[in-house]
Amino acid sequence: MSFNSLIVRKDDEGKTSAAIENITIDRLPEGNVTVAVEYSTVNYKDGLCLGSGGGMVRNYPHIPGIDMAGVVEASDDPRYKAGDRVVLTGWRYGEVHWGGYSQKTRVNADWLVGLPDGISTKQAMAVGTAGITAMFSVMSLEAHGLTPDNGPVLVTGAAGGVGSVASAILSNIGYEVAGVTGRPESEAYLKSLGVSQIVAREDINETVKRPLESETWAGCIDAVGGAMLARVLGQMKYGASIASVGLAGGAGLPATVIPFLLRGINLLGIDSVLRPYDNRVEAWSRIESELPFDKLESMIVNAKLEDLPKLGKDILKGQVQGRVVVDVNA
Repeated sequence: MSFNSLIVRKDDEGKTSAAIENITIDRLPEGNVTVAVEYSTVNYKDGLCLGSGGGMVRNYPHIPGIDMAGVVEASDDPRYKAGDRVVLTGWRYGEVHWGGYSQKTRVNADWLVGLPDGISTKQAMAVGTAGITAMFSVMSLEAHGLTPDNGPVLVTGAAGGVGSVASAILSNIGYEVAGVTGRPESEAYLKSLGVSQIVAREDINETVKRPLESETWAGCIDAVGGAMLARVLGQMKYGASIASVGLAGGAGLPATVIPFLLRGINLLGIDSVLRPYDNRVEAWSRIESELPFDKLESMIVNAKLEDLPKLGKDILKGQVQGRVVVDVNA
């Protein structure tokens, strides 16, 4: 039986192109669980893999899509059986291994998590890597002492995938949320997620000569990095933590060590690729109970496989708001 997949090819001159192709299951890479994919999504990494590869894709032809949710068709692993609903994020799926922009996929059972009953496959992909990374960030900040009583939490890149889900979760569980955005048209959207204070990007994206400013933020989820992260370090309250999840503003950090030494600031690196299974199960369980799914619905942009080449370019330009959900069977 054949099925559709979005396949990226590279020509002899190194140029890549993506197109929908009809393939058979024997083309899929090795794995002990075959899944009928229902939905995928679009993350920044997907934008890279749909284009130049960003150094992540090793071999062509390639099927991108670092996330997928669907139903098990066949399994050689006792943990999963036909009919089980599963989700996959991380493990370099869609980068090294063929990913979720396909109606079928074959994967290692160790990479899968069974979906909680209260989350549909579509909702799981509205969450995706961005959303579970947001939850990992909340979990990490709370493990380092953050509570709603500590004060406002800053979310940079608040209208993006990680920022949108982080803002919705934080506000839903009692935190005061300040959201950074460079798009004035996103203010109404952010307020609908529970953001109570809008911070203009231009007010916070440049470093200043003073290594310490007024203590303002009790915590921060930062998807930007670069000069903005350096600036925020000097605005954190004593003993506060920043969860670092991205580098949209650059990989460099033009900062000093003074905030760490004089205010005891913690900079927490958040990885979502190699998280242990138990940690993933906890995150999905908390998402089921703590993410307001009515707000999740407001984040969704629906898409098909044929839309992905353009969406890949858009997300690299910062032009995607909220969460793209890709119906691979549409």
